[in-house]
Amino acid sequence: MFDRKTMQMPATAADDPPPDGMTLRILATSDLHMHLLPYDYLADRPSDRIGLARTASLIEARRTGPHASILLDNGDFLQGGPMGDLVARRSGPFAGTHPAIAAMNALGYDAAALGNHDFNFGLPFLRRAVARARFPMLAANLTVRRGADFAATCVIERELTDPQGNRLPLRIGVIGFLPPQTEEWDQDLRAVMRSDDILDCARRLVPRLRAQGVDLVVALAHSGIGGPEPLPRMEHAAHALAALPGIDVLIAGHTHEVFPGPRWRGRPGIDADRGTLAGKPAVMPGFGGSHLGVIDLRFAPRADGGLAVDRFAVRAESVTPAMPTAVLVARQVATAHKATLRQLSTRIGRTAQPLNSHFAVIGHDCGLRLVNLAQRWHVRQRLAGTPDADLPVLSASAPYRAGGRGGPQHYTDVPAGTLSLRHLADLYSFPNRITAIRLTGAQLRGWLERSASLFHRVQPGARDAPLLNPEFPAYNFDVIDGVSWRIDLSAPARFHPDGRLADPNAHRIRDLTWQTRPVADDQAFVLATNSYRLASCGLFSPLVSCNRVILDRDALTLDVLRRYVRQLRRVRIPARPNWAFAPQPGTTVLFETAPAALDRPLPEPERLQGVGLNEDGFAVMRLSL
Repeated sequence: MFDRKTMQMPATAADDPPPDGMTLRILATSDLHMHLLPYDYLADRPSDRIGLARTASLIEARRTGPHASILLDNGDFLQGGPMGDLVARRSGPFAGTHPAIAAMNALGYDAAALGNHDFNFGLPFLRRAVARARFPMLAANLTVRRGADFAATCVIERELTDPQGNRLPLRIGVIGFLPPQTEEWDQDLRAVMRSDDILDCARRLVPRLRAQGVDLVVALAHSGIGGPEPLPRMEHAAHALAALPGIDVLIAGHTHEVFPGPRWRGRPGIDADRGTLAGKPAVMPGFGGSHLGVIDLRFAPRADGGLAVDRFAVRAESVTPAMPTAVLVARQVATAHKATLRQLSTRIGRTAQPLNSHFAVIGHDCGLRLVNLAQRWHVRQRLAGTPDADLPVLSASAPYRAGGRGGPQHYTDVPAGTLSLRHLADLYSFPNRITAIRLTGAQLRGWLERSASLFHRVQPGARDAPLLNPEFPAYNFDVIDGVSWRIDLSAPARFHPDGRLADPNAHRIRDLTWQTRPVADDQAFVLATNSYRLASCGLFSPLVSCNRVILDRDALTLDVLRRYVRQLRRVRIPARPNWAFAPQPGTTVLFETAPAALDRPLPEPERLQGVGLNEDGFAVMRLSL
């Protein structure tokens, strides 16, 4: 265990010996998001980047040896792809064990934490799915208002073998946490559950887990790493959690990042090379089965006859394309895989032009425009005959598949021609519902200011300045259809990515117009958006909490998109963008996009130029402002 005076693990030698009988190996996955097979359903082709079936081969290889091992998952395994949506909406062949649970059972997981997306299809569905798991599902900071709570902790028993062949019992306590915002992101959950502060819960429950006589406490935190200072209801609390007494090892997740790794260097309290947060061994294993977290803890006898960790080694091991698909997993999901392929092939209509998100961050995204048109169409229908029917209806949506942490293949890319359900799922990949709120022109401008915080400040005359703030996720870059505006990059961002005010004097939005007329601060609009935006937390929450909800969690956005395309039969989206950057002569910026964009016609060839591929596999584009 830790030195109780410093609350830190002892240092690891650079030449750590291979694991032996006195070693516990902790293997961890996180954010699988229903990527069970190495197959990209939206592109309709095999993938060499995702899939638990390939991770499974690495798991089996890393289990082999004289060491003891445990296998843990850190949540978000039931939602995240067409197979997950299909299983949630159909019974029949899926009335038995959920394919994700079947795969995890087959691999012999020892415990898992629940993540926020595991609740996307509702609490009853989640209960049915996990009821067949042969391992505990943990959610320590969750309280269910009716029925039994999920387990908060569990104890796993293993044996170590010393050099003399003696077997020594080892008791491992595991506690699981999910983001306290979970019931805010899915408002249907508010009436049935409450998710509490992670750190408060840990302070209360970890001593109780210790009191059960465990030798080690592992925290499964479906939470980003975040800062070291505790804050109320932290979404990204892993670093602060690691600093608490009684927690020995931490598995982080939720943000789909990889730790340890070079991008974390230079941050206080983090050792990005050894893999520690607040001095404790920690790992974050990517998403979709892209990495396997491996933490080796080597024990030594204490003078009092107990065991203490005297060495550790941490790594997030990449699952390489050469790793074979494990039949053990593939067999469990074969029926669901075939059913998913059949459903996705259903034809809906045709598109006269390609629909891709390659240039969404510079204003060119016909697919995003199609989603916004479908939302406006639906809301107008629902408001007919109501007191709000005469108000202008606008529509907000974001490019959910636009690179970032998802990697260079994580872009919407629908070719011209037949539109199938696969293509619509590529355009809109979350099980959100359409909502509509009433807002003023001043609030509309504020909405766009928050969205425009995606971009770095660019000084006039700068050459090849970075355009995008990597801490700002593309799913918060809302584009509003029905109005036009410009973004002045010479001004600083008004907001931080988490919604905190960064500069009260900053204003990037210029020339905001509706039907060619300037938008007045007191002008009234209806904004069609999604149920996720109604949360009382997040980037846009201050603009939602004080406004009247006109349409509350109506139809699924993907269903509305399907009906809209069926009505149109042939989609033809105007090429003109809703917005543009304010001109900055003599200034250029660089941004990342999909490698495929280098071989496609550029939307503004006189201003855009391909630079090449970077070390992460993204195409780099130069834009003249």
